[in-house]
Amino acid sequence: MRVYLDNCCFNRPFDDQAQLRVRLESEAKLEIQRCIRASAIELAWSYVLDYENRANPFEERRYLIGGWRVLATVDVQETDAVLQEAHKVADCGLRPSDALHVACAEAAQCDYFLTTDDAVIKKMRGFTGVVVMDPTQFVIEVLQ
Repeated sequence: MRVYLDNCCFNRPFDDQAQLRVRLESEAKLEIQRCIRASAIELAWSYVLDYENRANPFEERRYLIGGWRVLATVDVQETDAVLQEAHKVADCGLRPSDALHVACAEAAQCDYFLTTDDAVIKKMRGFTGVVVMDPTQFVIEVLQ
């Protein structure tokens, strides 16, 4: 099983943990990371994650998130096919960066695209070959 985590998913444990949903998503993301380290799940990475992570103003977060790149089994680079797919995905109302993430997940032949962004989840429902869900839903429905 191969997963792609978008940048907001990677950043979830750094968010304010006062809300229950944020704490649950953070714990779920940490469980997914444990499974990646144990080779029970494959991680896909992309040039879009590199780009967004470089823009993170917090050096420690950049370092920790960037460290996941070495554990990825596939690293998607920009190609005409990825850009064409991103244009198709953007037609459902996603921001360009979100569309690029989804296109990269598809190019990496991921089974799941994980995000904490409700708008992405709603807009992508039933649109692509990759299943889009939040990390908590993934842990409950897939890992259990």
